[in-house]
Amino acid sequence: MGRIQIASPPAPTSSATAQSRYRAVDMATAAVGIGLGAVIGTAINAESMTALGAPGGVATFLGRLAGLSGAYLMLVMVLLIARIPWVENVVGQERLVRWHRLLGQWPVYLIVAHATLITLGYAQQDRSGFLHQAWVLIDSYPDVLAAVVALLLIVVAAAISIRQVRRHTRYETWWTVHLYLYLALALAFSHQLANGASFVGHPLTRALWTTLWLATAGIVLAYRVVLPVVRSAHHGLRVVGVRQEAPGVCSIVCSGRDLERLGVEGGQFFQWRFLARGLWWQAHPYSLSALPQSGHIRITIKALGDHSDAISQIKPGTRVAVEGPYGRFTSQARSSDKVLLVAGGVGITPIRALLEDMDPSVDVVVLIRASRPHDVLFRDEIRSLVGMRGGQLHELIGSRRKHPMGRRELAGLVPDMAERDVYVCGPESLSQVVVATARALGAPEKGIHCEQFSF
Repeated sequence: MGRIQIASPPAPTSSATAQSRYRAVDMATAAVGIGLGAVIGTAINAESMTALGAPGGVATFLGRLAGLSGAYLMLVMVLLIARIPWVENVVGQERLVRWHRLLGQWPVYLIVAHATLITLGYAQQDRSGFLHQAWVLIDSYPDVLAAVVALLLIVVAAAISIRQVRRHTRYETWWTVHLYLYLALALAFSHQLANGASFVGHPLTRALWTTLWLATAGIVLAYRVVLPVVRSAHHGLRVVGVRQEAPGVCSIVCSGRDLERLGVEGGQFFQWRFLARGLWWQAHPYSLSALPQSGHIRITIKALGDHSDAISQIKPGTRVAVEGPYGRFTSQARSSDKVLLVAGGVGITPIRALLEDMDPSVDVVVLIRASRPHDVLFRDEIRSLVGMRGGQLHELIGSRRKHPMGRRELAGLVPDMAERDVYVCGPESLSQVVVATARALGAPEKGIHCEQFSF
């Protein structure tokens, strides 16, 4: 079970903090734009009027320009999800992922255009057919075969990321395919240095391009590999218990050292890697269902795939590596002292931890949506936490027809919706309805915080 946050921008704790965040985003955007301009300038500088006027010259130039630009944007995409702590804190992981998705199609278009235009340009130059020239390039030019493999990996990753395809794809498959993108980048890099007109015979440009790629690789290794390994080794997490909460839903309790130093807030999640046979090689995102307490930490998982099915059979004593915490679906994002927490199904997981972390002075209303009574997880815990805060708890049990979650229904349950921050976590259909209804009832945009379980 994966996830993608689509929360609205978090409410700032002060105007100065908000301004610093906006400045940081503006500076980062400007830096990316300047870098892209430099890449385009490099491609233009490597061409001559004579080459452009030759047969196939224009197509070849445009192909080189597309290839450099596409490769540069691929690096930007990698950096957006490199888990750089200060970037995550300033921008927010949900916004970074959204940018990553919005940007994702353009490198693919550019790299496909690069392969097509280069082949077309060389075919015009040699007065040969397109397919014949494609074979000549693969058979005769160094690292072109590697570039073709890279192109295929990129196209497959792009295809599996299409919304309609992604809905029918297991998270394990999606994750593995995207892991191969790092191989695709390495192959593309070697191809560019071997054949790129901007680098052959241009040692300074070659050195700067190499530095950019190595720096990107170093950042990914530091924050996606080294830091999680060091942190996991320090905390020494191990599974100490597995408890069935409902049919197909289980909680995993882990013990460890100095868990208070994890700096986790209610509503956040980690990437979890269970170091057991068949599971160690992949990490999955799971929210905490309770804050760390007495050296223990808990997550709750619904069996939706091979990985989550296997975790329900995990043995006590299994070591666990974590990466995070991530997410701004937290109490720090609220802009009001009144909140509405809406959970559907296993979406109660981060809602329960968020409620636990909420200041006791906050006016809390909790709305739980479930098809059957036994689907309501942590009923006693939720009631206790709500009662301690003097809040209200509504359980809506039954079909969508019985509880449509429209304006009339929500206005009846929460008449002061316009004064509340609204936190929603659950299936996409539930989230969309609640968010639309909250907006219609006057809830401020900055106060709507939505987290979906998807990938």
